[in-house]
Amino acid sequence: MNHKILTTISGSLPKPSWLAEPESLWSPWLLEGEELVKGKKEAIKIAVNNQLNSGLSIIGDGEQTRQHFVTTFIEHLSGVDFKNKKTVRIRDRYDAKVPVVIDNIFREKSVFVEDAKYLRSLTNLPIKYTLPGPMTMVDTLYDDYYKSREKLAEKFAEVLNKEAKELVDAGVDYIQFDEPAFNVFFDEVKDWGINILEKAASNLKAKTIVHICYGYGIEANINWKNSLGEEWRQYENVFPLLKKSKIDQVSLECQNSRVPMNLIDLLRGKKILVGAIDVASKKVETPEQVADILREATKYAEPKNILGCTNCGLVTFSQEIANAKMQALALGAKILNQELGFE
Repeated sequence: MNHKILTTISGSLPKPSWLAEPESLWSPWLLEGEELVKGKKEAIKIAVNNQLNSGLSIIGDGEQTRQHFVTTFIEHLSGVDFKNKKTVRIRDRYDAKVPVVIDNIFREKSVFVEDAKYLRSLTNLPIKYTLPGPMTMVDTLYDDYYKSREKLAEKFAEVLNKEAKELVDAGVDYIQFDEPAFNVFFDEVKDWGINILEKAASNLKAKTIVHICYGYGIEANINWKNSLGEEWRQYENVFPLLKKSKIDQVSLECQNSRVPMNLIDLLRGKKILVGAIDVASKKVETPEQVADILREATKYAEPKNILGCTNCGLVTFSQEIANAKMQALALGAKILNQELGFE
């Protein structure tokens, strides 16, 4: 049986310079109205072509219609005030002004489904769509209504599940929930985080993924990483719980990180998206470096359960660097596939 190691990105890709300021997080749109609608579709097409030309095997939209991986989804929900923001501590790392929950959360209509249908029309390969995870959504808002992180997360799980089901109906093969908060709030992950994530992912006719990384290469994240010591063992707290969960796949950070690779063994039996591309450095990995990371992962997970991925999103890079990194990912996986007799 062919157990070829597949490749994909975790989510974001650079936006064209005419759509938003390049090489920057959360840049405002440079177009308006109908021109913005057309521009986003063209950007998705460019992102798909870049992935196809790089040789990736599972294709995303590059998050070209999102300014922020969390709040772009939330701004389509009722019950959240985006005008009168308040300051909160994000991921227990840095302060930011965020929207405020002022009423019952409700999804009036789908958020990304039309984009997903367009993505589906652009390729015959499997496609993946990313959504924010419930706990990370809670951690990116000020709650002035539910007064409970767990209750608010449960409400978000309800609307996420509705969105995810419509995405699957639109032809999406993989639904990924981004949960960087799982690397910080270990007690909450144990008490209610896994259970509520499963509610967001329940009864989906698609493979489900949870993505847990150490974040983009912004100063707050770099400073946090530098405080973690010689080994980053945060995954040790959540992997045993995820192994028992109904989530199909786990996406993690490996390349140029201090994560002990043997922690992957805590997920034995799950599909693992091994982060083999560093998103905090403009230096492009060689295919051999990618293959080395994936090869090391095979010591702790069966090759059939390994996929090659990026540590996080590539939006902060130029198109040229992002494309080169994706090509290295695909070529690195090809090296290992040939060694294993999968090619």
